[in-house]
Amino acid sequence: MRYMVILEKGPTSYGAYVPDLPGCVAAGETKAEVVKLIQEAIEFHIEGLQEEGLPIPEPSSAIEYVEVRAA
Repeated sequence: MRYMVILEKGPTSYGAYVPDLPGCVAAGETKAEVVKLIQEAIEFHIEGLQEEGLPIPEPSSAIEYVEVRAA
């Protein structure tokens, strides 16, 4: 499966979350670190759902960039 991940740069760290997997988040000092951590978090999240007998959400989020002019 391939899930869309949102990465956000904060003042001192990076955060990541997966819109299709509510509660699946990670934080790290670098972009590379947070990407690695969110991948691990996704795997752990899916394992937890499977253990509880819950369905695994299909990836359904999409991203689109919209260009606008500054006023």
